[in-house]
Amino acid sequence: MTKEKIIDSIIEIEGEDNKIQLADGFEDAYMGLATQFTKPPLAVYDRSKCIQILVDRDGMSEEEAEEYFQFNVEGSWVGDNTPLFFEPLKLIDELEKL
Repeated sequence: MTKEKIIDSIIEIEGEDNKIQLADGFEDAYMGLATQFTKPPLAVYDRSKCIQILVDRDGMSEEEAEEYFQFNVEGSWVGDNTPLFFEPLKLIDELEKL
C-alpha cells in the first residue's frame, strides 16, 4: 500500500484534521488504526513486517534490523500520536519448532 492510499483511508475515517502519525518507509507493514476510549486513534504496524522491510530493503541482517528498529523506529517518541508496533503471537506449532 502506498503512503498516499494510507493517508486517504485515514482521512476518509478520521477527517482531514486528524493528528495521526505514520512511520515513514513502513507502508507495507501498516495494519490500520487502533482506538481506546477517550484517546485519539493511532496508526498500527506489524512489527515483524517492519523488521523484514529493513532486512529486504536496506540489506541488514536480522540482528542489525532488530537493533536499528528498536532504537530508531520503536524508540522514537513523536508525541501522543506515536504509532503502535504490534507483535503477532506465534502459533503453538511455530513455538514447538523452536
